[in-house]
Amino acid sequence: MRIILLLSLLMPFTALAQRTRALEELAYWMNGSFTSAEQAKVDTNYREIELEMVRVWPKRRDGAWFYVEQATASAKEKPYRQRVYHVVQVNDTTFTSTILSIKGGEIYYGAYANSDRLNMLSMDSLETLEGCSMRLVRKGNAYFGSTRGRECLNSWGKASYATSEVTIMDGRMISWDRGYNDAGEQVWGATEGGYRFFKRTGP
Repeated sequence: MRIILLLSLLMPFTALAQRTRALEELAYWMNGSFTSAEQAKVDTNYREIELEMVRVWPKRRDGAWFYVEQATASAKEKPYRQRVYHVVQVNDTTFTSTILSIKGGEIYYGAYANSDRLNMLSMDSLETLEGCSMRLVRKGNAYFGSTRGRECLNSWGKASYATSEVTIMDGRMISWDRGYNDAGEQVWGATEGGYRFFKRTGP
């Protein structure tokens, strides 16, 4: 009887750890090569940005993992952001995305286009960026997520913390990252709204 009760308690958590249809759909939308070129053409306040998100460790059962690079189109070989995202399902409509940095990550620049190099990426080189995770909630045909308050510490460009907001849809994504100083004044990032990315190539 005790064994049956224990199994019944564990089943919900086991189900969420599996690769569900909802998780696979979100992972498919996130995976690919994105560009903000169209937005940059019509609004000079926005630069042409390249966003590469490639799924790694596809056999793992603990959610979906992505290798991520973000760079200006004119300097794609030197990304200004490099991360690993770990997406886990919480319930039917909610996911968490943990953000991780890569120690010595420079050796992986451009690895999104080279599976052999990506296979060299190891878990022990990753470090979680505390306070920077996102909670993604599905509403209609899109997922919406953001960081919380001042929890994501950031020291780049005179900032003391950063905020991120994201909307993920089939074939496109809106990403708005901003840095603030201790007084709550914005010191970097777009001021009028997020960058609008369109997917160029699928998985």
